[in-house]
Amino acid sequence: MTMKYNYKDLGLSNTKEMFKHANENGYAVPAFNFNNMEMMQAIVEGCAEMGSPVILQCSTGARTYMGKETVPMLAMAAVKIARSMGSDIPIALHLDHGPSLEAIKDCIDYGFSSVMIDGSHYDFEKNIAISKEAAEYAHKFDVTVEAELGVLAGVEDDVVADEHVFTQPEEVEEFVSRTGVDSLAIAIGTSHGAHKFKPGTDPKLKHEILSEIETKIPGFPIVLHGSSAVPQEFVATIKEFGGELKDAIGIPDSELRGATKSAVAKINVDTDGRLAFTAGVREVFGTKPGEFDPRKYLGNGKSKMKNYYKTKIANVFGSEGAYKKGTM
Repeated sequence: MTMKYNYKDLGLSNTKEMFKHANENGYAVPAFNFNNMEMMQAIVEGCAEMGSPVILQCSTGARTYMGKETVPMLAMAAVKIARSMGSDIPIALHLDHGPSLEAIKDCIDYGFSSVMIDGSHYDFEKNIAISKEAAEYAHKFDVTVEAELGVLAGVEDDVVADEHVFTQPEEVEEFVSRTGVDSLAIAIGTSHGAHKFKPGTDPKLKHEILSEIETKIPGFPIVLHGSSAVPQEFVATIKEFGGELKDAIGIPDSELRGATKSAVAKINVDTDGRLAFTAGVREVFGTKPGEFDPRKYLGNGKSKMKNYYKTKIANVFGSEGAYKKGTM
């Protein structure tokens, strides 16, 4: 098979060394989703300025929206931006919630350095079978593979689940050894989407499940999905300038910071970036109704998203300064 783009030619890294470095140094690699150029810029500029490694995440829906030819070019541009800033942060391009082996093969062919196969909605044996097949295929191209065990409630792109099924610690060892995957997403109380938890509740992670999983597969990279905090400042700005959002709260930063000091090597954040970006755009529309230059309103969205992620890198991921910092 001739690959359209080899991720190494694009300057990208897979996640193997990233996760090893993260686990050895007690931090987690931020995995931020992007849907357009400005979001990519916000993510890579923020991470380069902070000296944090980053995983640029792209869902199948985002890939369809941007176009499969566009995504690898944006990822290559991200690497060039970081290097032009004088930063040596590693950057991965990761398929978030890969729905099928066909999707994974196509992404590898188009320069993705890391993929997720999501068989969490299948029974244990079928999840193992599809995850093993994905790992065997991806490893031929030195692409790293993430699988998921357990089910997160909430909505993300085409992934819908009504209830949590917490990861069973007694299953992880068999799952990892039989599939050969490189990292494992687990369900310990996080949730997809913006409307995670009702105000007045106190979202807590099941740290005891995480601890037990660590003892079963010591040193193995663990991934947390659905880990946005749903910052109320952005919710308030969106509402102030005409937006409609149901009241919701996310996972407290303190809960996540505790997890990053353990085996959690990667934390996925999507909703927070969307909220920050949307708040920036709505702010311009609300305060300058005559503005029709996309650079002005998209630029404000980018700025809000970047600044928020910089604080999150420092306060939650603990990844600041893991690599050489860059300057704009």
